[in-house]
Amino acid sequence: MQLNKIFKGLFIALPVVTLMACSSTSEDEALAAEQARIAQEQAAADAQAAEDANVQTGTVAPLMSPEEEMKKQLDELQESQTVYFDFDRASIKPEFYSVLDLHAAFLVKNSSQTVVIEGHTDSRGTPEYNIALGESRAKSVQTYLLNAGVSSSQISVVSYGEEKPVNYYSTAAAFAENRRGVLVYQ
Repeated sequence: MQLNKIFKGLFIALPVVTLMACSSTSEDEALAAEQARIAQEQAAADAQAAEDANVQTGTVAPLMSPEEEMKKQLDELQESQTVYFDFDRASIKPEFYSVLDLHAAFLVKNSSQTVVIEGHTDSRGTPEYNIALGESRAKSVQTYLLNAGVSSSQISVVSYGEEKPVNYYSTAAAFAENRRGVLVYQ
C-alpha cells in the first residue's frame, strides 16, 4: 500500500511537475524573447546615434538679400576707412594697402556705390598749402583705387586741409592723427 501511495503520488505529481516545467520553459522563452527585443531596440538606437554623430550639425546662416549683404560689407569697411600719412607726404604707406584693397574689391563688386575721399592735414603750414596737401593725399588714395579697378565715376575727391581735425592738441601724436585720408561712402 505504501508503494501504491508512492505511485499515486508520482502519478499525480508527474503531470504537475511536467506542467510546471513546461510553464517555466514558456516563461524562459518569453523572457529570452523580451531580452532579444530589447537588445535589438538598443542596437537600433546605437546605430542611429552613430549615424547622428556622423552628421555635422551647425547653425545655418540666414540668407541675405544683395542689399543686406552690401550693407553688412559696408558696415565692416567703415571700421577701417582711414589711411594715415607721414608729415608733409602724400604717398600711401604699405601698411594701408590691405585696407585699400578691401575698399577697392567692394567698389568693384558694387558698381552703384560711390565714395568721397577726404584729404586732411595737421595744423602746421599755411591754409593754402594744407588744402593742396590734403588734395594730394586724397588723390593718392584715388589713384590706388583706380589702379585696383574701381571706376572713376565712383570716386570723388575733396580736401579739407587743416579744417576738420580729429585731435585738437598740438602734439606729435595729435598731428599724426590729423594727417589722413578718409573714405566716406555715399
